[in-house]
Amino acid sequence: MKRLLPGIRRFPLTKNAALFLVTAVLLAASYGLTLQLRHRTDSPAASPISQASQASQASLASTGAGIRGRTGPLRFERIGNPARTVARDRRGTVIATFTDGARTAVLTGPSRTFAEPRTTDVEVVSKSWVRLLPKTWTRGAERSGWFRTWLRSRLGSRDPDILATAFDYIAGAPARTTAAGVKYSGAARYTPSTPGDSGRAGPGKSKPRTGSDFYDYLGIPWTFPDTVTRRPEKDRARSVDSSGYVRLVYGYRSGFPLNSRDSAAGSGLQRTPDAIAHGRLGVPVIPLTDRRPAVIQQLQPGDLVFFRTQELPGGRIGHIGIYLGLDTADHPRFISSRKNAGGPTMGDKGGTSRVDGDGYYAQGLRAARRL
Repeated sequence: MKRLLPGIRRFPLTKNAALFLVTAVLLAASYGLTLQLRHRTDSPAASPISQASQASQASLASTGAGIRGRTGPLRFERIGNPARTVARDRRGTVIATFTDGARTAVLTGPSRTFAEPRTTDVEVVSKSWVRLLPKTWTRGAERSGWFRTWLRSRLGSRDPDILATAFDYIAGAPARTTAAGVKYSGAARYTPSTPGDSGRAGPGKSKPRTGSDFYDYLGIPWTFPDTVTRRPEKDRARSVDSSGYVRLVYGYRSGFPLNSRDSAAGSGLQRTPDAIAHGRLGVPVIPLTDRRPAVIQQLQPGDLVFFRTQELPGGRIGHIGIYLGLDTADHPRFISSRKNAGGPTMGDKGGTSRVDGDGYYAQGLRAARRL
């Protein structure tokens, strides 16, 4: 006879007891199977794509075939605010975001640290790599051949992106020169103040000169798609104002089209912050209003942020920057070229480079766009 554990006594089973025992076992097995099925359904890796029917879910999931991340085929999912497509790996982690109507894509890549110790103690540690797509993103573009080729070449790439390029112009950045002898990177200054800043526009009239554009920094003439040629001013070499800095980073360095002036015509980035803020390019992730936005969580690295300044009357947008993400103090930080800081900075000289809190720029925030 088998030995029982201490405290357990053997009783003979009656017919009714045996029937009760079999029923209990079957119910327990059914409950266990239900839990297993529920667990599989609730698992992120197997959860249905939000806001999609079963048919569209199968269609979206199949688009991952032929596009692989490090852990296997990618799955594409639609989400909103703003409308966009995200790519997830086998574990459900978002590795890329593509916004409808924008060319800016944010890919997850190796971690890097952006710092400017001369002007701030905080750093921005980020795995976000901001790159430009060859064309504007539309829903379903993940099924196109051009996109598959582009994504395979960008996933995991350490080639400079928009954020790295932006830091090519802070104080102390090393200068680099093209084969033609043009210095295209290195520390930039803000538009210098000169007596000519109040140069005359006609008899008895005068107006301030505009700030320095990217061609002033480069020191070379530039012909735009509308055939207008702009020539640099010698006293503005190696300098950019806030929109000139954005045009240098996004346009000259990264290939985004540029307009010669603030015109509604053309498909390029316009010249001034106010014109870009009111323009049609990209997607307004924070719509332009005459007051500070109540919510800024929809910002992602690479977005353009716009500020009202005291220098411009009538609530016009007088300053523009590039959003970087959260810093090591958990505050949303941006980089821009400004007068009081003497050029491009993510630091706090001449105003705190944050879009939260009570600082000058945080109070002046009025809009954000995703190119």
